[in-house]
Order: sequence, then structure tokens, then C-alpha cells
Amino acid sequence: MSAPAAVLDARGDPPPGAALAAAVAALGVGQVVGVPTDTVYGLAVDATRPGATEKVFAAKLRPRAVGLPLLVADLDEVDVMAARVPEVAWALMRRFWPGGLTVVLPRRAGLDLDLGDDRATVGIRCPDHPVIRSLCRMVGPLATTSANRHGETPAVEAPEVAGLPGVDLVLDSGRCAGQPSTVVDCTGPRPRLLRAGAVSWEAIRAVSPA
Repeated sequence: MSAPAAVLDARGDPPPGAALAAAVAALGVGQVVGVPTDTVYGLAVDATRPGATEKVFAAKLRPRAVGLPLLVADLDEVDVMAARVPEVAWALMRRFWPGGLTVVLPRRAGLDLDLGDDRATVGIRCPDHPVIRSLCRMVGPLATTSANRHGETPAVEAPEVAGLPGVDLVLDSGRCAGQPSTVVDCTGPRPRLLRAGAVSWEAIRAVSPA
């Protein structure tokens, strides 16, 4: 059995510069970094690095049919990744970002990132946590999924993440025990709930009534 990943203290707003620098360096060489978010701990990689996302699928035992979403620092990055953003999607993002809402949109042609088998869409979220948003500002959009084996309960403490096989570094920001993000498909004429989570469907419907 491999040794647990190194754990660095990343508490604070802004987070410690040394911890962020170590994570940026790890991401830059395609390593898997455990990161705190406003929902639960996640496994993050720079999807532009060859083979990086494949490490996440392997560490998580995640089927490639279940694609990896991208986390972004702010709303301005959405147009770079999406081919078309319906007005209802903009309304939802303005209302619930940063926060626990993942929006699925048509993927922009030329966005050549290995996020799974689905090449037609991309899930995007802007999280409400200083550590992961700082990393996204420094590195760019990060492919991220909850820190756990596929189908198991997500990790809420850094030592749990460090014990997962395939994780190279963990940023510790204390307990992260929120609900996973709500996932809404905005590729069709009206939003469609794919996964219930931190943002209620009622709140989403209030912004985008049928």
C-alpha cells in the first residue's frame, strides 16, 4: 500500500501562498491534488496536462461515462468552454454562483480536454471557497470530482483524502461537509435536474419557471 499523500495547511482567506504554490506546481506536472470546496473535498487536476484526468478516473474508480466537471474562478470563463449559453443558464449562474450549482452546457468545438466519453457537453461550476477559486485563478479551469471512490460517501476531512490511492497532495482547509452540487442540464429548451444537491430544485425553478 502506498503512503498517504502530503497534507498542507491551507486555512485562511486568502489561503497561505506556500500551500497554493505547491498545489500549482503539482497540478502543472499532471498530479492529483485534494482540494477543499464549499461542498465536499474534491480531487482536482489540470485537464490540459496529458493523462491527468485519466489519473482521476483511476483513483476514483469512476466510469468514463460519468464525465468530470470543470471548476472556474468566475463567470467570465464560461464562454471559453461553452458553444452556446442560453439566457436561462446565465440567469442561474448569476443567481447561484459562486455556489453549489453545476450547469451542463454544449461544449465549445476545439475544447480538446479529456473529461470522459461525452464530447458534446461540459459541466461547469464556480465554487464558493477561497482555496479552489484561488487555484482556478492561478492555473485555469480545473477538472474536479468529489474525493471518494465512485459510489461511496465523499470525504469531508483532509486526512481521508490523503489516504485515497492516487492522490499526490492535499490542501487542508478543515472540515468540508456540505452537500454535493446540484447538477442542471441547460442544453435543451428548459433546465432539467440531473442530480439534486446544495441548491434546491424549487430555488432553480423560481429563477427559470417552466
